Order: sequence, then C-alpha cells, then structure tokens
Amino acid sequence: MEVFGSGGIIAFPTETFYGLGVDPFNEVAVKRLFLLKGRGPANPVSLIIKDLPMLRSLVMDVPPVAEGLIKRFWPGPLTIIFRAKDCLPPELLANTGKVGIRISSNPVAQRLVHALDSPITATSANPSGKEPARSADGIIGYFDGSIDMLIDGGELAGRLGSTVVDITGDTVEVVREGEIPASKLA
Repeated sequence: MEVFGSGGIIAFPTETFYGLGVDPFNEVAVKRLFLLKGRGPANPVSLIIKDLPMLRSLVMDVPPVAEGLIKRFWPGPLTIIFRAKDCLPPELLANTGKVGIRISSNPVAQRLVHALDSPITATSANPSGKEPARSADGIIGYFDGSIDMLIDGGELAGRLGSTVVDITGDTVEVVREGEIPASKLA
C-alpha cells in the first residue's frame, strides 16, 4: 500500500476501537503519529501483527507463559508486552526496550496486516485524553484532513481497549484491564 510505504497514517477498525496505523520502522511516520495524537514520548505504541513468525521477528523471546496466553486469547483483544528486538525505533517503545503486540480478531485489521506483510501501529484513534473513536465519523471529527487513509469498518461495539499484560518479568503483570477481564488470564 502506497500510503503505508510513504509514511502515511491509516485509520482502521480493530476488535475494540479504531486504530491509527503507521509503519513502525519509519521513524518519521512514528513521530508524525505522536504529533497527531498529542501523545507524550513516555507513552509507547503497540503493534498489530499477522502471525507468530512476525512476532518472533520483533521480540527477543516468547516465554512459555506468553505461548499459553497466545493460544488462548489470540486473535483477540489481548496485547502482550515483550522485550523488543533492536529493529524497532526507541521512540515507538518509549525507550523501555519493550513492545506491546497483538493479533487482531477484526477481519479488516487482519486483511490489512496481511496485505502490508508488516506490523502496523495500533494506538487508538483519538487525540490523547479523548474518548477512542468507534466510527469513521468519530475519526473525521478528530482528525479531518490529518490522516492519509480511512478504512471504514462501520460502528464498533468496543467498550474498553485491549487488555495489556507485561510478561517480561517473573510474573504476568496486568498493565491495563480491558475487554478481557484479569480474572480470565489466571
């Protein structure tokens, strides 16, 4: 896709809210995304990927606890934080050395990452501090003229964002409880 390859910003539906996607390897696109959202550099941006080989190309390791979570909850609204490989820009990771990744259960998001054959950022489509967009109209209201492509997936029913867990330590740490309740992760 030309928009993605040239550093453009794509708004697309996920299983929770609309996301804003850029090429995570393009530092200019990542900076543009942070500017558009008004997002501070201390806030990392997660990725949506197409499959497990893509995951292994981005992370240092996939521990057994992550494998269990992946088998049970992917594709779906579970973002797992891994130790990132050096191929990802530090700005994307908020200089933490970690990256949040999921495989989306939304068919449009799945087709997008398969067509791109690349991971794509998946930060919610909203200015920082505002309610995430659940429709194309919501995105236009927030970003009219500031995004390069909008994939309209209709009205989304997401109530919460993805659940985020960090598996880089000795235990599974729930960073944000979202669509999957923490009690189901045990």
